[in-house]
Amino acid sequence: PGMNACIRSICLTAQSLDIEVVGYKAGYIGLLKQDYIALTSNEVYNLLQRGGTVLHSARCEKFKQDEHVKIAAQHLTENEIDGLIVIGGDGTFRGARKLQEFWDKPIIGCPGTIDNDIAGTDYTIGYQTAIQTAVESIDKVRDTAESFERIFLVDVMGREAGFIALNSAISSGADHVILPETFTSAAEELVNILNKLAKRRAYCANSSHIIVVTENLWPGGLNILQDSLHSETGIDVRILTLGHVQRGGSPVWQDRLLATKLGNYALQAMLRGEKGVMAGVKAALPVSVAFEAIDKQEKKLNPYSMEMLDTITLRG
Repeated sequence: PGMNACIRSICLTAQSLDIEVVGYKAGYIGLLKQDYIALTSNEVYNLLQRGGTVLHSARCEKFKQDEHVKIAAQHLTENEIDGLIVIGGDGTFRGARKLQEFWDKPIIGCPGTIDNDIAGTDYTIGYQTAIQTAVESIDKVRDTAESFERIFLVDVMGREAGFIALNSAISSGADHVILPETFTSAAEELVNILNKLAKRRAYCANSSHIIVVTENLWPGGLNILQDSLHSETGIDVRILTLGHVQRGGSPVWQDRLLATKLGNYALQAMLRGEKGVMAGVKAALPVSVAFEAIDKQEKKLNPYSMEMLDTITLRG
């Protein structure tokens, strides 16, 4: 969510400066296949609130090989392209960094991933919409859970980063959250969960229990945790896997604003002669971050949020 808003911002900014824009379909695949369309104000009309991307997106395994990256650079030169803006996450930026080795014109990246796991920027496009989607889903689940004493395991996306899990747990009032940054072992985590559940039940009997879990984190899958919790507590345990629903939908206002800001800044950075950089945001201000610097940084969860979570989920 928000990629369309970023495309719109780039095109409208370019139009105000009499710059022509083309959009390559399906990312690097379109660049290799010479599959592109002209992007004018008509093509981006009414895009701000639409989720996804009108240009479509796809993984491109060929872009991991220098021979294909060189072909892409040749195509850009043949088409008299003066600069390239890419929107995506780690894979997109790796491809952009490799392409920059074989093409001397500016390449600027805009961070677009719901995981928010790209260093050098406070937020990535789509992240805040994903949190909103998760919170709304948890709120609805709680309505059902409150009718019975049940434990709900809510599986949210994030890969190896707990940004969505942490902030959706805080915002939805979850009882516990399991994060890749703090997970040590299933046995230790199970003890932590049981302790919190015991305190919660002592404080408010027959209540619902919401546990947010980052995807693919629990060894053997959430069915293992489900069985363990039911065996230890006797409470009915259900699993809610949000999956790709978090990657869709109309972007919230924060993502619309971020995407618009980054698209505008990316084009301005290109005109300043910058290349091989990401357009990020720090303290609400756009910044340029070198692709090489992104890999050298580690993006950590907000320590205050971590500390706060421990206090507001402790019951009893």
